[in-house]
Amino acid sequence: MHKLPLSDTSPEAERFLIEGYRRMSPTAKLERVFSLNRMIEQLQRARITADYGEIPEREMRLRLGALRLGRETMIKAFGWDPEEKGW
Repeated sequence: MHKLPLSDTSPEAERFLIEGYRRMSPTAKLERVFSLNRMIEQLQRARITADYGEIPEREMRLRLGALRLGRETMIKAFGWDPEEKGW
């Protein structure tokens, strides 16, 4: 069995988790991924709002993009330097 890096999880719980994922349909797995991605974006938006207050949606999207794409891509694609503007 493939070992997941779950150092705080008992082997029994890890087996239960893996078996649950094996029983999921591909569609259910994809829905889980999309759900987790939405949750991550909500957390990132909350952090950005806490750091910068209410900002225009375009700026929010640029800051979210910087977290995902990195500095070089943001500069090339959008002319946005997160080191200057803030992550």
